[in-house]
Amino acid sequence: MDTTPTVRRLLDRGVILPCPGGVEMDESVSPERIASGVILHTGTQLRGKTTSIGPGSEIGAEAPATVEDCQLGRGVSLKGGYFSGATFLDGANMGSGAHVRPGTLLEEEAGGAHAAGFKQTILFPFVTAGSLINFCDVLMAGGTSRKDHSEIGSSYIHFNFTPHQDKATPSLIGDVPRGVMLDQAPIFLGGQGGLVGPVRIAYGAVIPAGMICRRDILEERQLYVAGPLPSAAPRRFAAGIYRAIQRIVHNNLLYIGNLWALKAWYEQVRTRTMSGDPFAEACRVGALRRLDEGLAERLKRLGELAEKMKYSLEQARAVTGEDLPPAARVQQTALRDRWPAIEAGLKAGPPVQLGEPAREDFLAAWKRVPGDSGHVRAVQSLDAEARRAGTAWLQAIVDYAAGLWTPV
Repeated sequence: MDTTPTVRRLLDRGVILPCPGGVEMDESVSPERIASGVILHTGTQLRGKTTSIGPGSEIGAEAPATVEDCQLGRGVSLKGGYFSGATFLDGANMGSGAHVRPGTLLEEEAGGAHAAGFKQTILFPFVTAGSLINFCDVLMAGGTSRKDHSEIGSSYIHFNFTPHQDKATPSLIGDVPRGVMLDQAPIFLGGQGGLVGPVRIAYGAVIPAGMICRRDILEERQLYVAGPLPSAAPRRFAAGIYRAIQRIVHNNLLYIGNLWALKAWYEQVRTRTMSGDPFAEACRVGALRRLDEGLAERLKRLGELAEKMKYSLEQARAVTGEDLPPAARVQQTALRDRWPAIEAGLKAGPPVQLGEPAREDFLAAWKRVPGDSGHVRAVQSLDAEARRAGTAWLQAIVDYAAGLWTPV
């Protein structure tokens, strides 16, 4: 069967193509970035110069799959769908019908079943998503193994677009400073439910099936029970006229701080466990690219929210017939006036000395643990004192971001 020169080069490298004529690869893809033994089924399309696929990975086992500018570690399975601008670490997996867009990072053994949609989504090791899911603009951690993992039930939605037409709605399910230590209680999001972003959900939280959560759950190991809906008569809604925004801004800055902390983790910690071969290093570089994309997205969306304050403050009476409540006016005025300084702080990023001396204590302990058996096992071999030091270092980064907005 005739094949293109690039597909022929894959075959020469030992890549397995059951039907070579059914695989497409554009000229920007480097065959050297596709490991020997990778299986590419019929209907696979590879695109993009940053595409890298590690040993033992398999593409398109259930349905045609397009992989565009993605990085895959060892043993990754993408069974069918569209994958663009995403990074999948060792053992990550997605079922058929997936729609995975830029800014997505799935760490070791994280994954989703069929028809899952991710964008600007970060899943820590072992986090598992069911089927028919729309889960964008979220970071989720929790769990200690594949048998003790955080769960996103089937038909779950993260609501990330508001009636005011903004997307300042990222949600933290768990966090980075403790989540990277892989020793926290799993979080359970029951199927046929949803989160209205931006929310924060603590470790060990359980949201039963069929419930929509509209508030933060900040106490650990809590069973969420939604209260009855308000019985008041419907009231007029005016798009663009906001009420209190204190929590929204605070949660956005905490999310950005967690992205900063995760970036520091990849720059200073994962270098040791992800630099042993070109495919692992490609994933580490890809993960850093995903985090930069996430930071740019969050800065853009928070800036758009700040710009909307002028209209809200000036037009509230004209549109609704009444002034904003005093507290809402104070908060909106503060965001409008403080935004240039907040934006400058976010663009500058966290000072390098944050978290000292805890950072040095952690990195010294990190050098002592065996790293040749993989990142997950290395982290799990850290002692309690090292974990506390690492968490303190990363939490200082998060706290710095949160401190750019003081309560008003």
